[in-house]
Amino acid sequence: MNRQTFQALALALMIGASATALSVQAQTATAAAPVAQPWLNPALDPDTRADLVVKAMTQDEKLTLVFGYFGADMKPKYERIEGSLPGSAGYVKGIPRLGIPEQWETDAGIGVATQGSAKEFRERTALPSGMATTATWNPQLAYKGGAMIGSEARNSGFNVMLAGGVNLVRDPRNGRNFEYGGEDPLLAGTMVGAQIKGIQSNNLVSTIKHYALNNQETGRFVLSANIDEPSARMSELLAFQFAMEQSDPHAVMCAYNRVNSVYACENDWLLNTVLKKDWGFRGYVMSDWGAVHSGAKSVNAGLDQQSAGRAFDKQDFLGEVLKADLASGAVSGARLDDMARRITRSLFASGVVDNPVKIAPIDLKANGLVSQADAEEGMVLLKNDKGLLPLAKTAKIIAVIGAHADVGVLSGGGSSQVYPAGGRAVQGLLPATWPGPVIYYPSSPLKALQARFPNARITFADGKDPAAAAALAAGSDLAIVFADQWTTESEDVWTLNLPKNQDATIAAVAKANAKTVVVLETGGPIVMPWLNEVGAVLQAWYPGTNGGEAIARVLTGEVDASGRLPVTFPKDVTQLPRPKLDGDPKKPDASFDVDYTIDGAAVGYKWFDLKKHEPLFPFGYGLSYTQFAYSNLKASDNNGVLTVSFDVRNVGDRTGKDVPQVYIAPRAGGWEAPKRLGGFQKVELAPGAVASVTLTVDPRLLSTWDTQANGWSIAAGEYDVALGSSSRSLTATSTVSLKARSLPVSPLAR
Repeated sequence: MNRQTFQALALALMIGASATALSVQAQTATAAAPVAQPWLNPALDPDTRADLVVKAMTQDEKLTLVFGYFGADMKPKYERIEGSLPGSAGYVKGIPRLGIPEQWETDAGIGVATQGSAKEFRERTALPSGMATTATWNPQLAYKGGAMIGSEARNSGFNVMLAGGVNLVRDPRNGRNFEYGGEDPLLAGTMVGAQIKGIQSNNLVSTIKHYALNNQETGRFVLSANIDEPSARMSELLAFQFAMEQSDPHAVMCAYNRVNSVYACENDWLLNTVLKKDWGFRGYVMSDWGAVHSGAKSVNAGLDQQSAGRAFDKQDFLGEVLKADLASGAVSGARLDDMARRITRSLFASGVVDNPVKIAPIDLKANGLVSQADAEEGMVLLKNDKGLLPLAKTAKIIAVIGAHADVGVLSGGGSSQVYPAGGRAVQGLLPATWPGPVIYYPSSPLKALQARFPNARITFADGKDPAAAAALAAGSDLAIVFADQWTTESEDVWTLNLPKNQDATIAAVAKANAKTVVVLETGGPIVMPWLNEVGAVLQAWYPGTNGGEAIARVLTGEVDASGRLPVTFPKDVTQLPRPKLDGDPKKPDASFDVDYTIDGAAVGYKWFDLKKHEPLFPFGYGLSYTQFAYSNLKASDNNGVLTVSFDVRNVGDRTGKDVPQVYIAPRAGGWEAPKRLGGFQKVELAPGAVASVTLTVDPRLLSTWDTQANGWSIAAGEYDVALGSSSRSLTATSTVSLKARSLPVSPLAR
């Protein structure tokens, strides 16, 4: 969501006025007698409660629920509405007469985000980037992270989190990739779904976003993502479908962009046909901030709530415009009832009505450890020649170079920005306003390393001068170069090379010292012209609140390097489906098309397999400080359920974590690419220990989309089931024969 610079409000106002509003609402909800207002009876199911309360509403009360306000000041255009929480993303008025609470909305995904200069009142815990969490390949960690940021939202007075970014990485230059779940539908859907489920365990509403095909930031308000239905169903829509089935998000946020020339928030096929009919979604569709372009057209296409309309959209389309549309018959009363029913059903189903939020203390120290565990397990060891890592305790002189590693770690920009306890580690960086500010969290890798090497001399250089950095490295036992790349909402990166001449610094340091370790804090893939010259590379992503400590623990081997790539690293942009990024950032209002029929459903590693490109690092790849071996692979089809089993053994000399991956390939071909990820599981094993793993493969991953039948179709024939440590390292294969089958569009379809 686009944000501007806002006027800070007093902390006393935030705690006093907002807490009072919350308290009044809580009393209203709990004081109502179930006999007089049966929809407040928690023993009833959410659908019944929603039906009852909507029948009791006036038209104006229904209209209250479908129109949202921005939660912060945007003067002179917009002044914060009374009742909203300062510095927040959004606010929807409640209906006190009926015990329906207000909706206090916070930007999210990484944590409780703050908009504008009210940041000093919103110091919260930041998870690692969504890409980093997905790189753990550990749904349990994603759930815990979601539960943690959900608890901070509740204790900050919010009951709606704008989380759940599941847009696939179609282009590694997308500035918002860091918020998302990688390039594969199964992995992204599983990991983002787990986080949403964790958030909603706090009796909150979580969204899932940005629906759909919001895969680049350049021209995001105007571009048309053009794609055929089978490709959409088997790629991004499947990721959304998996995530929704696993988490039951109570709201879907429709995207800015157009899909096949129709805006996502007025796209009947996306909202009514796919989401509500085919998938049986019972929650509500809210717009992204500034994504509404019509009244009746959007509403009849399936939009249920306009977000922050007065601040970001050209008109109050679901306010006065909708009221006029109802009077003229352009929108039916039944449709307005459906909108109100969907919203209230979500408030009942989530527990928002029965469990009013209130501002309460937050245990930032404990929550920081949750973030740290996530960061540690998401770091990916890309290279480790001659066992350079873990760092040898015998090192006496260590050079630490670059990326402000003396004071902190980088975070991504835009609406998901979380402001950390302790303030910014680096001041004065540009851009200072939207989509900035650029923020380094105050968790110093240098200090964390110094604590672990008390007898060593560890010296820092900022890395801006390659020659000076090389001179420091030449006189050291080893050199650790930190390199970073700031990415943000609203902007794409137009090159995959590191910015600020950092490639030159790394090359100079590596030439001066063969024992050079590179630590990357980036939003996604980069190219590495210096790769053959360095000894080790650790992909740390944006590692969150305790990132410095997490990096040190992985570098020193206090924890295993157990992350695996959720995205392919290309050697260069010529390997991408669209070597030149579409659009022109200098012409933000000029409409253009993006042709996703080029790659279709062959996103990421599937494209590289299809075109026989050799990536820099493949999807699923990652090294460990120990070694693993696979055996006893078996695959069987039991009444239409494909089951895969195998053993994993730790054949190294230390405890570690592995992510065995199963890929499926039809021998007759006919898919968008040679193979698909069919399943995975993270396992932790002591030296010599064995884990027996059994997975079932979702039948949609064995299928192609049949548009005519509006369902999935499995072709009869033989399928190879391959087991390995990445998409390009498959060590065992079993073959299974499958019968032809037709499957419904969704197990939740009604």
